[in-house]
Amino acid sequence: MDTTLVLTQGYVPHRIVSWQKAVTLLVGDKVEVVEAYPDQPIRSVSLTIEMPAVVRLLKGVRQRQKGVKFSRSNVLARDAWQCQYCGEKAPLKELTFDHVVPRAQGGRTFWENIVTACIRCNEKKGARTPAEARMTLRQKPHRPRDLPLLHLHIQLGWRVPDAWKSWMWPGEPSGEIAS
Repeated sequence: MDTTLVLTQGYVPHRIVSWQKAVTLLVGDKVEVVEAYPDQPIRSVSLTIEMPAVVRLLKGVRQRQKGVKFSRSNVLARDAWQCQYCGEKAPLKELTFDHVVPRAQGGRTFWENIVTACIRCNEKKGARTPAEARMTLRQKPHRPRDLPLLHLHIQLGWRVPDAWKSWMWPGEPSGEIAS
């Protein structure tokens, strides 16, 4: 595994970084290692350490003023990986962005105008508004304040490392993420 889960001071999942970034944070005394990947040592000429699987920040995290960053994966997470028109959950390759007010009609790309749509619904809607296409949105698009850490399955190939399980879903035995 080549990623590390970063926890806040209060042991709440905060973000995922590369193991190299985690080591940089460790050397800079910004984090402490909570869990390491077994049998994956990192060796240099003069030092051997275990590869960090989970680290905890030693100082508090400032909250972002602007909220969650706008990105494809964050829109998919907000919309629970399902088409906002038909409700179908689909694999990533079958999901698209849809502009509620189409760009052809002056719509812009921002949280309140973008939803997840399956290819079939996006093609059906075309360059029309949902009302013009006689389609109904399941929920109004909005800017989320935060997102669940579950959207990380893009980066992790649908499998959460064993070392992370107790930190992400206390009491959950499997760590498998439903698609």
